Amino acid sequence: MTNRTFQTINPLTEEPIETYSYMSDDEATAVVEASHKAFLDWRMQSLEERAKVIGRIAEELRASKDEFAQLMTREVGKLLRDSQQEVDLVAAICDYTASEGPKALADQKRETDNGDGYVTHAPIGVVYGIQPWNFPAYQAVRYSVASLMAGNGVLLKHAENCTGSGLFLRDLYERAGLPKGLFGVLIIDHDQSDKVIEHEHVRGVTLTGSDKAGRTVGAKAASVVKKTVLELGSNDAYLVLDDADLDLAIETCVQGRIYNNGQTCVNAKRFVVTAANYDAFVKGYAEAFEALTMGDPCEDDTQLGPLVSKRQRDSLHDQVEKSVEKGARVLTGGKIPQQTGWFYPPTVLVDVEPGQPAYDDELFGPAASIIRAKDDEDAMRIANDSRYGLGGGIFSRDVERAKELAAKHFDTGMVFINTFNVASPDMPFGGVKASGYGREHGDEGFKEFVNAKAILVA
Repeated sequence: MTNRTFQTINPLTEEPIETYSYMSDDEATAVVEASHKAFLDWRMQSLEERAKVIGRIAEELRASKDEFAQLMTREVGKLLRDSQQEVDLVAAICDYTASEGPKALADQKRETDNGDGYVTHAPIGVVYGIQPWNFPAYQAVRYSVASLMAGNGVLLKHAENCTGSGLFLRDLYERAGLPKGLFGVLIIDHDQSDKVIEHEHVRGVTLTGSDKAGRTVGAKAASVVKKTVLELGSNDAYLVLDDADLDLAIETCVQGRIYNNGQTCVNAKRFVVTAANYDAFVKGYAEAFEALTMGDPCEDDTQLGPLVSKRQRDSLHDQVEKSVEKGARVLTGGKIPQQTGWFYPPTVLVDVEPGQPAYDDELFGPAASIIRAKDDEDAMRIANDSRYGLGGGIFSRDVERAKELAAKHFDTGMVFINTFNVASPDMPFGGVKASGYGREHGDEGFKEFVNAKAILVA
């Protein structure tokens, strides 16, 4: 095989950062086998011993916070303060895992009619993670530390855009005391990725990405009977009900749309506003969007940085233009600025209806879709009128009613009431419908890639 290379590019300057070579098939296989070999020893470590190493990973993340944050911002263009907060989040995930993992994964004794029953949560082997670029640290840490806590080996195929961040994390894990090779980074293409899924030592596969990628990876893993967890895209709806605090709703929905430059699976994306509040919400939202400062992600006063790539920027613009062709109206933004850097202006779309990308699809960037609903009931209908179901939100002064709507009627995996959030280590994260299946975080996340083994003593 000829030597194949690619470059990471800084989205702000459009200049190359680093050149990397794809691994050969033999090199990729060696990474898989090294993880399996290290797993054979790691699985024998006690839960408490594993937790100590993961606790040290948290310490190392905090010690490396500035360096890691600057690398992520260079590679993907996210605001530097968001990168710093991301390192804080993944350190907190490690803290939670070290504290709660041993309890969640401990053996359980059960009385049965046939004798004493025991359930042990045994590791399954090597877990392969295919991860996107939008959270270079978080996407890799959230699945890997749960699997490492369970005693598994872990492989990472990170997005090409943030290859440096994946390698940085591998080295950081090993500095913290994780056995060398247990967490392996694969720099491979899609065809090689299929071979990794097929490898006999790979026992589980997890992917965060588009629903199209999820269908492809899920089908491949199913063809070789391997467990998958899929966290896919979404077009999360935030409902502004008749009794909403309008100022809170506008402020929160603006931040929920532009967080991480609008490139987050659980960004607030569709704003479903009842007729009673629609005109005031649209006016306040558009004014707030127009006032946002776009610029260098390392500057303190910047509120919106560049998108990750020219391809991503152009794809978003195409979705906006196609929505307009089908009847949507742009209130602000919608034009690619003539400047260096892959910027897209904060864009507000109204008259958004079914059949438009702004209604049906996921807009991955700072473009907001505002949809008019007749009343509260109609707002919930519109929110659920989506092939996706990852997250969503409800703004209402009647919190108990909002909780009931969230629990009984909102067809998503997560609902945020009078707030916007991304993830919490102690709460399950994941979706339904085309947003995937399986959960990360919380007790639920610890047990996705374990063998719940039943042992019966007569």
